[in-house]
Amino acid sequence: MSKITDPIADYLTRVRNAIMAKHRVVDIPASNIKKEITKILKEKGYILNYKFEDDVNYQGNIKIALKYHPETKIPAIKTMKRVSRPGLRQYCDATSIPRVLNGLGIAVISTSNGVITDKEARDLNVGGEVLCYIS
Repeated sequence: MSKITDPIADYLTRVRNAIMAKHRVVDIPASNIKKEITKILKEKGYILNYKFEDDVNYQGNIKIALKYHPETKIPAIKTMKRVSRPGLRQYCDATSIPRVLNGLGIAVISTSNGVITDKEARDLNVGGEVLCYIS
């Protein structure tokens, strides 16, 4: 078993792969930051639901129910892109927070106020590490 060097990239890849394979549910090993990203995805309507399972193993699991359009079966999540990575961290201050698809997508940012979206960061006037773009 190899050690994952970038757990957030692993999270995004698992969700991306599940969407491409048209899965309804995806299982992901849990961490606090992944739980926060999952809450944001639910809040913004990109996923149907989620469940944190702490009894599976010591680390815990996140079960995510993916969202598709009822008739066309098009997934709610079109793109998920990792921005800041262990080899090259991407930080932004409150004045240079990126806009994803001119406000149609979201940027997930890790700030001193926790993991929040780009819009919330602008409202709170805080910057931080840009984790990923979702649209």
